[in-house]
Amino acid sequence: MSKSSARRNSSNSQQRAQLHALERSAVRIDLWRLVLPVLWFGLVAAISFIEAPLKFQAPGITIPLGLGIGRLVFSALNVAEGLLLFALTILSFWPVASRITGRRLMVWAGLAALFVIKVVFVRPPLNARTDLVLQGGDPGQSPWHYIYIACDVAVLALLVVAAVLAARALLARLAPRD
Repeated sequence: MSKSSARRNSSNSQQRAQLHALERSAVRIDLWRLVLPVLWFGLVAAISFIEAPLKFQAPGITIPLGLGIGRLVFSALNVAEGLLLFALTILSFWPVASRITGRRLMVWAGLAALFVIKVVFVRPPLNARTDLVLQGGDPGQSPWHYIYIACDVAVLALLVVAAVLAARALLARLAPRD
């Protein structure tokens, strides 16, 4: 074997190794793009639709106590959602070679918009109502809880879409190629 042929074979094997490393990295990124929406879905479903309504049925839980607990729990949920959105954002736009496009980008934008709406526009009036109840006042009827629930339902729907799209991308990447 000549020196040029040996160099060419060495170069080809290095290129194959680099390509294999890039593929493994892309699979890991696609896997995280699947795991994060599923985790987020579980958090929102468990807290918003299981914990929140059930806490008021527990013996000894008064409305003010339940609202105080709810404020803490939903504040923690919003922090967790913010961290998950941040991680999903990083994975959506980096690395450039596997950046998301099309439907996945629209789903990400919807999740980001709903997060901002919940934290900036819906939570403050809910917190003000909680403050009023904790001070012994009666805030009366309000649409804010229903708006928050509607936002969470929309978030759950978008997270299902995000998970399905991520699973399809992962399966396509793992499918044998001819």
